[in-house]
Amino acid sequence: MTLEITDKDFQEKVLESDLPVLVDFWAAWCGPCRMVGPIIDELNTEYEGKAVIAKMDVDQNQEFAAKYGVRNIPTVLFFKNGEMVNRQVGVAQKETYKEAIDNLL
Repeated sequence: MTLEITDKDFQEKVLESDLPVLVDFWAAWCGPCRMVGPIIDELNTEYEGKAVIAKMDVDQNQEFAAKYGVRNIPTVLFFKNGEMVNRQVGVAQKETYKEAIDNLL
C-alpha cells in the first residue's frame, strides 16, 4: 500500500526524509488521477527501501498543495534533501516517473 501523506505529516515524511520522495497529488473524483494511481503503486513496490513513494489527497490536504503551486491534478512532485527538484503535471508513462526517481538516487 502506497504511503498516504497529510498536511500534518508532510514535513516529517517528505521534507525530512533521508530518501528521495515522490508525492502524487490526486483526488478521488479525478479520472486521470485514477490512471496514474496504479503506476504509483507499482513504483512503491519497485523502489521500496530506495525512495519514498507517497500520495496526497488534495481535497483533504490543501496546505502543501497550495505551497507548491499544485493547480492541476494529477501532479507528481519529486523531493530530495527537503527540496522540490522536479514536477510532472498530468498523466505520464511509468518510465517518466522512473527516470525522475533514478536521477535522484
